[in-house]
Amino acid sequence: MRPAHRHILFYKPFGVLTQFTPEPGSSYRTLKDFIDVPSVYAAGRLDADSEGLLLLTTDGNLQHLLTDPLHAHPRTYWAQVEGAPQDEALEQLRRGVRLKDGATRPAAVRLLELPPELPPRDPPIRVRHSIPTAWLELILTEGRNRQVRRMTASVGLPTLRLVRAAIGELRLEGLAPGEWRDLRPEEVEGMGTMGSRRPSR
Repeated sequence: MRPAHRHILFYKPFGVLTQFTPEPGSSYRTLKDFIDVPSVYAAGRLDADSEGLLLLTTDGNLQHLLTDPLHAHPRTYWAQVEGAPQDEALEQLRRGVRLKDGATRPAAVRLLELPPELPPRDPPIRVRHSIPTAWLELILTEGRNRQVRRMTASVGLPTLRLVRAAIGELRLEGLAPGEWRDLRPEEVEGMGTMGSRRPSR
């Protein structure tokens, strides 16, 4: 009998590459420093300077489902931005902004009244005391390279800290940076419907 697939949720810390093999000459840590599970691969990526939820699996079909743009499963991000977001900038992000590689899809975007409960980043973000910061929640259905950072920058709100809080219904809660856990059976069952849900405003 073929062994069951493994599906892992990992809280990727800042400064960790989304791969198991180190880059030559790089000081960045990799997934190998945290996860000792054979034959799992990341379903999607997070930049080294981004944090948060990463899904790894031994199931190649599931990996394809979660990375193929056609399936458009929602991903939720918390972005700490420099500046005071105005309604016009938020509406631009919701409608979609034009980047060098084309216009982005409409997104669900809201200003968070309170900062999310997150552990301090190591190292801390750069802060300029004369300029306010704010936290935005963005739910995207596409995953271009450094998309959230490019989107917020395009409306005059540079991202200082970026955390992926959810992939579909899978959420970051219960994990600390560098920790991982296996998905529960009901979570595995729910992954097949990720591509059928679109974010609402």
